[in-house]
Amino acid sequence: MAIGATIHTFTVQLADVDRGVYEDLSLRVAMHASETSAYMLTRVLAYALEYEEGIAFSEGIAAGDEPAVLVRDATGRVTAWIEVGAPDAARLHFGSKLADRTVVYTHRDPARVMGAWKGKSVYGADDIVLRSFDPGFIDAAAAALERRNALTLSVTEGQLYLELGGVSLSSGIHAHSVGEAIRA
Repeated sequence: MAIGATIHTFTVQLADVDRGVYEDLSLRVAMHASETSAYMLTRVLAYALEYEEGIAFSEGIAAGDEPAVLVRDATGRVTAWIEVGAPDAARLHFGSKLADRTVVYTHRDPARVMGAWKGKSVYGADDIVLRSFDPGFIDAAAAALERRNALTLSVTEGQLYLELGGVSLSSGIHAHSVGEAIRA
């Protein structure tokens, strides 16, 4: 854990009907002093929405060569590279070459995030997806965060339903093609 980090705990009830994933998760998430609550919440959502055997948070800011979330198989090989925020094209290129699958989750305006990738070279760009949420969704959910959180997530037909701290919210989970952004 980084110095100056605050630990947040999440008890997550996950029902992802679209993927057939139903899990109860207990997460301890370190939020670095320079990290926003919106970014941290997006990390938690990325973890839950990509949940599978071998998933883990990286060491965050201290792990400059790893994404926010990654999945490793039983041999330790990285199978999924899951970025959060607005990674640069070089980072996506590196992750895409290393892992079988690369995805980005953002709490920012997806058009601005993708605009930074225009004309850049990213290995396997057509297979990389940027996922975003409805405007205001992450900020509204982040405002309900506490140090200890009970979080209920349901996903059905591309729609996310979230209950956090007595607040109920919903958002579409929007998928954007990184390859199209690069060629735009």
